[in-house]
Amino acid sequence: MQTQDRLFIGGEWQKPSSAAHIDVISPFTEEPVGRVPEAREADVDRAVAAARAAFDEGPWPRLSASERADLMGKLQGALQSRAGDLATTITAEMGSPITFSHMGQVLAANLVLAYYAKLAREYPFEEVRPGMLGPAIVRQEPVGVVAGIVPWNVPLFVTMLKLAPALASGSTIVLKPAPETPLDSYLLAAALEEAGIPKGVVSILPAGREVGEYLVTHDGIDKVAFTGSTAAGKQIAALCGARLRRVTLELGGKSAAILLDDVDLAAALPTLLPACIMNNGQACVAQTRILAPRSRYAEVVDAFAAAFAALKVGDPMDPTTAIGPLVAERQRARVEGYLEAGRREGARVVVGGGRPAGLAKGWFVEPTLFADVKNQMTIAREEIFGPVLSLIAYDGDEEAVRIANDSDYGLSGSVWSASLERGLGVARRVRTGNYGVNGFGMEFSAPFGGFKQSGIGRELGPEGLRAYLEPKTIHLPAGSDVKLRY
Repeated sequence: MQTQDRLFIGGEWQKPSSAAHIDVISPFTEEPVGRVPEAREADVDRAVAAARAAFDEGPWPRLSASERADLMGKLQGALQSRAGDLATTITAEMGSPITFSHMGQVLAANLVLAYYAKLAREYPFEEVRPGMLGPAIVRQEPVGVVAGIVPWNVPLFVTMLKLAPALASGSTIVLKPAPETPLDSYLLAAALEEAGIPKGVVSILPAGREVGEYLVTHDGIDKVAFTGSTAAGKQIAALCGARLRRVTLELGGKSAAILLDDVDLAAALPTLLPACIMNNGQACVAQTRILAPRSRYAEVVDAFAAAFAALKVGDPMDPTTAIGPLVAERQRARVEGYLEAGRREGARVVVGGGRPAGLAKGWFVEPTLFADVKNQMTIAREEIFGPVLSLIAYDGDEEAVRIANDSDYGLSGSVWSASLERGLGVARRVRTGNYGVNGFGMEFSAPFGGFKQSGIGRELGPEGLRAYLEPKTIHLPAGSDVKLRY
């Protein structure tokens, strides 16, 4: 049981403005594992004021990029020394299998931080361009004070998708972790303190939706970076649009993995299966629609059925567990509603479809495989966010691409073929922001984000840094010779 009584505001541990608190419940034991203060509007005011002062008057945006990178390197070391505690904390608070917590939650976050520290040293924050009347300096200046709204499914990793480029740019940031997963943010705060990040640069305020909206609309905020549901993203986009506020939105997905008729299924499945059920299916990039050629459909159903039946469900702290509990009772109820919708609309349950036997406690849902799914069914249209997979038959590559594109989302996807050239041809035609050919993953040096209702803007890569920069042009007289500042 972790109990905290302070908030990390402006780089200092401060008493919260109210006695409100958040109880963190283990999705495995259904018992409390922590309690933290719940930030209120007055705490947001203090955090934004500290961030504003640090940006407008403090040293952070005025340091050289290399100086900021040095401090980011110290932060990386401080996080690395806490890697084990971070992984077990995230598993305890949201049920992520411990193997995924080590790799996908903690290591991935540290790699993102390392990437942006390196990029900060190399990025051309100033360049000279020739002009008709004289040269112009084009500067990339920090966007200002950022509001970072973080979801519960990969809390540290998504935090770093916002924190790392904000730090590299010279911006300051107020982070709002989700109320389901605030505990890991206290370890992050301790690491920030140890690394010597200047006062005011980072604040962390665990809170619910109302306080999050207050932060998003606060007059002192210059940019909002949000990861979460498409419904919430639409609301935040409207709020930012009314204020002409910069915004980055990374939202939902309903990604399709296309198995071409020449695929080596035995070779593809060990890589594809984890991409379908990672983090207990609670991943926006999960490959939740499997498009299989009708000529091999029965073979694909049998192969996935055997793989799903072999998945170990249970204690997320056990390294051999593949599927842990869902984050909350409400999330299990939501997923069970989709299981019922699939049956009602005519899909066939091949594996799973209920709660696992022998687990009296914990918000578990069996890994569930649906066959005979049509792309018009609810389970093929909406993001379920659980270990549920839909197998859809198609005839020919053209129909496979059409079905993959027949979605409100466009975040991720993959194609699997014996021919790289054929797979690449499909990849170029699917309207999605992140795609794999005979593989699945994210490259931190390349942009990540979605088409259509999967979001606006990009994270990762130089594009992710640009989202925290404002271009500025300084015109100079003809013949000027200037020294650039990085």
